[in-house]
Amino acid sequence: MVTKRGFLASALVALTLVFAAAVGTPQMAQAQSTWDEIQDRGTLRVGATQAPPWYFLDPASGEWSGLGISVGNAMAEVLGVDLDVVEVTWGTAVAALQADQIDIMFVLDATPARAMAIDFPAQPLLYYALAVLVDDDIQVEDWADLNSADISIAVTQGTTMDSYVTQRLDQANILRFPSNGEAVAAFQSGRVNAVSLFHPPLIAMRQQIGRGQIVLPAPIRESASSAGVRQEDDPRWRDWVNTAIAYYYTTGQTQAWYEEFLTEFGVDPATVPAIRREQW
Repeated sequence: MVTKRGFLASALVALTLVFAAAVGTPQMAQAQSTWDEIQDRGTLRVGATQAPPWYFLDPASGEWSGLGISVGNAMAEVLGVDLDVVEVTWGTAVAALQADQIDIMFVLDATPARAMAIDFPAQPLLYYALAVLVDDDIQVEDWADLNSADISIAVTQGTTMDSYVTQRLDQANILRFPSNGEAVAAFQSGRVNAVSLFHPPLIAMRQQIGRGQIVLPAPIRESASSAGVRQEDDPRWRDWVNTAIAYYYTTGQTQAWYEEFLTEFGVDPATVPAIRREQW
């Protein structure tokens, strides 16, 4: 015969088992944090894509270099782990973070749309600005120097560059192209005497073309770039990344790594804008 007390005890045990099965144990309910994963795995997985000066895969050696790799190597050394470079694209980097395929992606701009899917440290990794690659014989200090009927300037249609240049240069001849590559090709062929892009991509393009000067006309239209990490309850990894990149930036180490790559890439750092806005 089951007593009232025995019935209540059995019911309580049954309810406890049902609840445990529904929610799982704390370890089952929450995945391991990125911080703990890195320590347990012994590697820091950095996303990379062919985009100098941020990432460069040498086809001869198969080795990666670039600013993102330098930052990753420094972080891995402090953490006491190895660096593991995982090739992604700009378009797949967010998904790779969400799928736990990489731990961080450097030089990923923090946008409201991306912040819905991944997390970003508060401290920017670097700054870049809207620039022009212009013929060597044209003196440019501010946007007004380009606002002339004698100037033909190429931009990528429908972009920030397009809208900003259109607003500033109402007297110049603006040619709009579907892609960055086509805009630069117009400069290379002599069809235009200037092309406007954010300054980092212009570095490799000028290196390939072999002529022109990169200028940040005043007033400078700047933008910040960051480092993407996975969204998770444990903030240790994001907060540590914030501390690390703030330290590298304020001590000038980020700029030093940038200049080191440019030199190895065959570009004189003095001829291109810095990635520390304090040096503009």
